[in-house]
Amino acid sequence: MFDEQPQPEIEALIKANPEFKQLYQRHKTLDKKVMDAELGVLPIDDTTLSRMKREKLAAKDRLTRMYDTQPH
Repeated sequence: MFDEQPQPEIEALIKANPEFKQLYQRHKTLDKKVMDAELGVLPIDDTTLSRMKREKLAAKDRLTRMYDTQPH
């Protein structure tokens, strides 16, 4: 996530904005769980997997909006 943005900007935003930091960490956690579930490492039902994917996407959308509204 945020592969196109400069990493120092992301790190500065994480340090400066507790909400961004919390959401960023939640997105990373969900990303790992979804990947593990898709690889079969984490046994999970389809409904839960779909919910996690939607939550991950919502977190990414919110993070992107937060990033875009910051002065760069």
